Amino acid sequence: MDIYQYLDQQRQRVDRYLEQSLPDSLRDPEKLYESMRYSLLGGGKRVRPILTIAAAQALGYDHDAMLPFAASLEFVHTYSLVHDDLPAMDDDDYRRGRLTNHKVFGDGMAILAGDALLTMAFELCSQDESRSGLTASQQLQIVRELAYGSGHQGMVGGQVMDIQAENQEVELAHLQKIHSHKTGQLIRAAVRIGGIIGGASSAQMESLTGYAEDIGLAFQIADDVLNMVGTREELGKDAGTDEKRGKKTYPSFFGIDGARQLGDDCVERAVKRLESFDHQADPLRQMAAYIMSRRN
Repeated sequence: MDIYQYLDQQRQRVDRYLEQSLPDSLRDPEKLYESMRYSLLGGGKRVRPILTIAAAQALGYDHDAMLPFAASLEFVHTYSLVHDDLPAMDDDDYRRGRLTNHKVFGDGMAILAGDALLTMAFELCSQDESRSGLTASQQLQIVRELAYGSGHQGMVGGQVMDIQAENQEVELAHLQKIHSHKTGQLIRAAVRIGGIIGGASSAQMESLTGYAEDIGLAFQIADDVLNMVGTREELGKDAGTDEKRGKKTYPSFFGIDGARQLGDDCVERAVKRLESFDHQADPLRQMAAYIMSRRN
């Protein structure tokens, strides 16, 4: 299969749903919706929702009823970027090749837009059973996965540890802990939510979870490398920011080539986790390799 064609098709599928799910900026409060749409619809690879789709497809499920649950990952991810870019956090001026949300709408509106994106994610996951096609039990499991992956023991907890580690001497084990929470837990949630939608058995869910943890680490390693070697045009934001902020990264410990090898090892482990799945899991297999080869 052509992974780039697959990613483009699924991205368009997700983008169509995002466009229709978010109120337009003609409704009150207009400025809030304008700010939300600016960041949510302003580009992006949609890796997390596509992982949800691909995990469900690996189990033979491929219906549009899963799109609200897949899209919820992008709502959470986008909220985190809007807040990350704020002056009190990373203080970034550009995201996805455009001015960051707070540079256009102001700090207060950016905070509130992020809050609204986060809460709307859970609104999408808790719709009526007759619309979702999933049982109430499945929806509850999905809400729990999303909350855990994005919350105090997931992404937010990792962001706290990341802030506290700036300009500090950090051991490799602690760096891995930071990134398993900050980046890995939401990716883990994305894959597990796809597993829930597809009705994974306990053994299948265990394999999917291991796969997700491996590619979550690969994703962070690739980000760390790109932050050092990428350009602003490729990344859509300023490069070299980790070093400027005094952040330890995988290249800090292993060098660029060593970090890339570590990422490739993660990809190899991830693919092995899927040995019990048939060809329907090929998108997951190839997404693992894509994560390390991407340029943004």
